[in-house]
Amino acid sequence: MMRKLLVLWLFFGITFMAEAQEERFPTRAVYAELGGMGLVYSVNYDMRFHKDKMDGWGVRAGLGGYVYSDRSLFTLPVQLNKLFGKENHFFEIGAGATLVNYQETEYSVGNGSANETTDKHWHFILDMEETPSFMGTINFGYRMVPDEPGFTWRANLTPIFNQNGFWPLFAGIGFGYAF
Repeated sequence: MMRKLLVLWLFFGITFMAEAQEERFPTRAVYAELGGMGLVYSVNYDMRFHKDKMDGWGVRAGLGGYVYSDRSLFTLPVQLNKLFGKENHFFEIGAGATLVNYQETEYSVGNGSANETTDKHWHFILDMEETPSFMGTINFGYRMVPDEPGFTWRANLTPIFNQNGFWPLFAGIGFGYAF
């Protein structure tokens, strides 16, 4: 009788531990990306819609940009994506848009008075009309996700497009923490 209880206890304990381990894999991530949807660079949050399933649909959003001298850029990438794969290796596809806001201010002195001129046209691979404006993005790439919370990375081909054209050879690489 004692042996049967011990075997039953071990069976349920191992089953419970296996189920707990299956549910522990990370379905959210925070990462920095160079290039990609943030165009220059961005800090992003990514999550799966199903907390118990890594492959499947998800969403990501981020913030990017810079301030340098008399220039400033702000980007806000948002994307719907889907992962295909198993274990730690996933193929990722997605589509979204990046809000772009650029401003360059020039100061000049003439005729005894100071003048300020602001340019809101950003020239990045594809010319943009006056910002704020949107850049469309498509995503094809690889994502490595750890078995439990920890280091994650991704590499993507990210074609971009807007009213002035399509650029198929833009890419991004990201590193972060999955939890």
